[in-house]
Amino acid sequence: MLTTSENNGDYYMPINMKDSGIEWVGKIPKDWDAAKIAALYSLRNTKVSDEDYPPLSVTMQGILPQLDTAAKTNDHDNRKLIKKGDFAINSRSDRRGSCGISKYDGSVSLINTVLKPNRTMNSRYYNWLFHTPLFSDEFYKWGHGIVDDLWTTNWQDMKKITVPYPSPEIQEKIATYLDRKCSEIDTLRADIEKEIATLEEYKKSVITEAVTKGLNPNVEMKESNLKYLISFIRSGDAVSAEEEGDYIVYGGGKPIGKTKKYNTEHCLIVGRVGANCGCVTVAEGKVWATDNALIVNTNYDLHYLGYVLNSTDLRRGDESTAQPLVTSGKIKNTKTVITFDIDVQKQIADYLDKQCTKINSTIKLKHKQLDVLDAYKKNLIYEYVTGKKEV
Repeated sequence: MLTTSENNGDYYMPINMKDSGIEWVGKIPKDWDAAKIAALYSLRNTKVSDEDYPPLSVTMQGILPQLDTAAKTNDHDNRKLIKKGDFAINSRSDRRGSCGISKYDGSVSLINTVLKPNRTMNSRYYNWLFHTPLFSDEFYKWGHGIVDDLWTTNWQDMKKITVPYPSPEIQEKIATYLDRKCSEIDTLRADIEKEIATLEEYKKSVITEAVTKGLNPNVEMKESNLKYLISFIRSGDAVSAEEEGDYIVYGGGKPIGKTKKYNTEHCLIVGRVGANCGCVTVAEGKVWATDNALIVNTNYDLHYLGYVLNSTDLRRGDESTAQPLVTSGKIKNTKTVITFDIDVQKQIADYLDKQCTKINSTIKLKHKQLDVLDAYKKNLIYEYVTGKKEV
C-alpha cells in the first residue's frame, strides 16, 4: 500500500522502481525510460568570431559574459556559436562541473561542447542532472587522455551516454521543484557566507585595535618598518649534512608535509600567491617554505608580530599583478606600529589568542553549516533527478 510522508513541507510517495541499467543512476521509477544523450540533443558546431558574437565563459556557476580573468587570444574567429537555450559543457577534466544553459546568444571557447536541445525534453531538468557529481564522473569516464592526469570527452563519446528519461511533464515538475528548493538553499548559504565575512571583519578589527593601540593606552608605541624587524630565508640557506632531519614544509601559509631543507626557527610564513595570499602562520620548529619565510628578530614576540602582519593590507597583494601576489619587497615596505616592550607584546598576543579562538570557533561552525547545506543540496538534486523521490 502506498503511503504519504512529509519531507520539509513537500510530499512524495514511495513508488515502484526498476533497474535503470545505468550504473551511476541505479533504480528509477517503473514508468521512466532511459535515453542516449544523442536522442535529447544535437551538436551545434558553428565557428564564429567573438567580434560578431559576444564572448561567454562556461563556468561552474553556469554560462556568463566572459570573465576578465579568462585566457584570451587574438584569434577572434576561433570560437563556437552558442544560442540562448543551448547547453554547453567544458570537455576537459580540469574544468569539471563547468556547464550550463545559456541565457545569451554569443560565442564560447572551442574546448566546450555546445548542444541544441530537441523538443521532447526539458533543458532545466537535464541541467540539474548534468550538474550532479555522479554525472561528471560518468562524463569524464568516456574521455581520452591528453596527458596522464588530464583527459577530454568529445561529442562522439558524450552522445553515447545513457541518462534517465522521465516524461516531459515529470521533467518539468522536477525542474520547477529543484529551482525553488535550491534557490532557498542558495539564499540560506549566502546569508551564512555574509555572517562569516562579518566575523572575519570583526576579528580583523579586534586584532588591529590591539596591535595599534595596545591593551594599555599609556604604553608608548612607535611606527616602524618591517624590513628592520625581519629577514628572509634565501635559497642558499641549506642545512649542513649533520643538521639534516625532518623539516615542516609550509605552502599556502600552512603545514603541508615534511622534507630536508632549510634550518631556521623563530619564523613566520606568509602566503605568497593566490587564495592564500597574505595568510600569516607562526612556524613551529625547523621549516622549508614555498611561500615567504620571515626570520623574526628575537627582540620581537613571534606571535605578536604575526598578529601585526594580519592587521595590514597584505591580503590584497600586489595589485599590479594578474592575481594576488605578496612579494618580499611588499612585506619589507609595509609600515606598522610596534611596541618595543616584548612583555607587552606577549600580553597582547595572549589576549588575541583568546579572542581569536572564540571567533574562529564560531567561524568554523558556520563553515560546517555550509558543508551540511552543500551535501544536502547535492543529495536532494540526485534523489529527484533519478526518481528516488517524487515531487
